[in-house]
Amino acid sequence: MDWSDNAEQAAFREDVATFIRDRLPSRIAEIPRHSVSIYTWYEDLHHDDADVQAAAREWADALSERGWVAPHWPSEYGGAGLTAMEQFIFNEEMAKAMAPPVGGSGVMLLGPTLLVHGTDDQKQKYLPAILSGETRWTQGYSEPGAGSDLGSLQTRATRDGDEFVVNGQKIWTSSAHQATAIFALVRTNPDAPKHRGISFLLIDDIKTPGLTVRPLIDMAWGHHVNETFFEDVRVPAENVLGEVDRGWYVGMTLLDYERSGISGAVSQLQDLEELLDAARNDDRSVLDRSPAVRARLAERALAIEVCYQLSMRIASMQAAGMVPNYEASMGKMFSSEHGQELYRVGIRTFGLYGDLWPGDPKAPLNGKHIHGYVRSIPSTIGGGSSEIQRNIIATRGLGLPRG
Repeated sequence: MDWSDNAEQAAFREDVATFIRDRLPSRIAEIPRHSVSIYTWYEDLHHDDADVQAAAREWADALSERGWVAPHWPSEYGGAGLTAMEQFIFNEEMAKAMAPPVGGSGVMLLGPTLLVHGTDDQKQKYLPAILSGETRWTQGYSEPGAGSDLGSLQTRATRDGDEFVVNGQKIWTSSAHQATAIFALVRTNPDAPKHRGISFLLIDDIKTPGLTVRPLIDMAWGHHVNETFFEDVRVPAENVLGEVDRGWYVGMTLLDYERSGISGAVSQLQDLEELLDAARNDDRSVLDRSPAVRARLAERALAIEVCYQLSMRIASMQAAGMVPNYEASMGKMFSSEHGQELYRVGIRTFGLYGDLWPGDPKAPLNGKHIHGYVRSIPSTIGGGSSEIQRNIIATRGLGLPRG
């Protein structure tokens, strides 16, 4: 298969690369990062350095000029209306430059869902505020007893006149401490079958009385996720997205339109190249005396190429008007598991020195791999665990019966 750009795609790629090179603020480019996610921009807006905050706003303004804050949205709603392949190219070039996308889950997740299920009033109210960054959304799906089995969620929303009263708890709410609003799946009919009786609720002020966000500190002492509590939180009934009691179907259309995962393949290639360069120039490296480590590094190089090919398969399907299903599960599972292994082999490349934590002067690459590995552990759980992805691949891809 020849994945080379045609003339039009090559010109677009050069346009994107030139734009990023000319407009990405130097203060953003200077920040050392392990990776860039849809939440990175939120973090920059709340950075301790005022110059980083200003640079984040400057970068958002630059992308807005081209409609590239939401490149996958239709142009009539402030997006760029890019084709599937143009989105792929745009995301690939952004990943190469480690340029953070703007708008977080509001742009990537909620916006496309509003375009499909929102009323005209909801679109007019919420979409411009998402694009401007005035409203920063977080996602309230998982609960302590409902993660991979999301249909078991128990957070209740009881109708009281023109409002719903919400009680319950959400967990792993990414960047909720930096968000201004939260969208959530809530149970509005406890007597309905498991995947019915659920509604999709827009809570457009995260400081609504009764709503509490509490930090969850991860094993790397980072604060990226939270638990969120609802105690008699009142939300206007008009804030239901789609039909009442049919929120499960609304929620399932809430998909990241960058499903190809190309940013993961690009960042992993950059990580491997950095690791190899450091290993060749560091006396602590076991590269020259460990055939096992060399073999594992070679396996990672091959795995990155597989990640890229899986990404291209998904992008090509989208370009052909097809909807990736088990193919997206294959890409997600392979990339997240490979990412963990890349960090593990990075640790072993430097022997016991690889176990030194960031900040230790003797830590190779400032402890990037031990820190990255600890941070990567949730990647095979969040966004659909590897076990769930394997079930999807088995039943929808291979046609195997459900166990």
